[in-house]
Amino acid sequence: MSPLLAAAAPRPRTPRTLVAHVEDRPGVLARVVTLFRRRGYNIVSLTVARTHLAGISRLTVVVDADDDTARRLEANLYKLIDVVAVDDVTASPAVIHELALVKVRASPRERTDVIELGKVFGARVVDVGHQTLTVELTATRDAVDRLIAALEPHGIVDLVRTGAVAMARGDAPPASADPNPYAHHQPHPDGVDDPDGAADDLD
Repeated sequence: MSPLLAAAAPRPRTPRTLVAHVEDRPGVLARVVTLFRRRGYNIVSLTVARTHLAGISRLTVVVDADDDTARRLEANLYKLIDVVAVDDVTASPAVIHELALVKVRASPRERTDVIELGKVFGARVVDVGHQTLTVELTATRDAVDRLIAALEPHGIVDLVRTGAVAMARGDAPPASADPNPYAHHQPHPDGVDDPDGAADDLD
């Protein structure tokens, strides 16, 4: 392939996992989602919840992107004033799990088969109905996909997945942070930024 054609060829997109620490204020999630929408990023999953640090929430987003796109996305997230720190943990040693609840048709005679099947994947039964079982699994996305595929022949009645959450393995703090990256961080007062235009000037 000529260098010109090689340069024009689309770069491979793979799921990238980004972890952002953001100020726990109204409108922050809307700003982040607006950034993704305006830049055309395809969100695979998105989770957000408070951390052990007052005023700080942790946002984990999985997005289909090539290396260059992931770097631009990380830089654009930093331009949002509510974002304190961002880590791309895709290639780092990290625990990346999601939780799934799957309700399956299972008569009393079929329950043992479903329970044993769930055990193969490390799933546990969290609810028993007259004709259904609900199993829970916390694992990698691939493992959750395999469990769902294995349960489909029994008949899935309902299904919910949380999306991925991620944390670095071992003793190291997040790559972008000091041991306490927020020690000197002062939250922005309400009204400093423009919620509707926060991402307008992002490259």
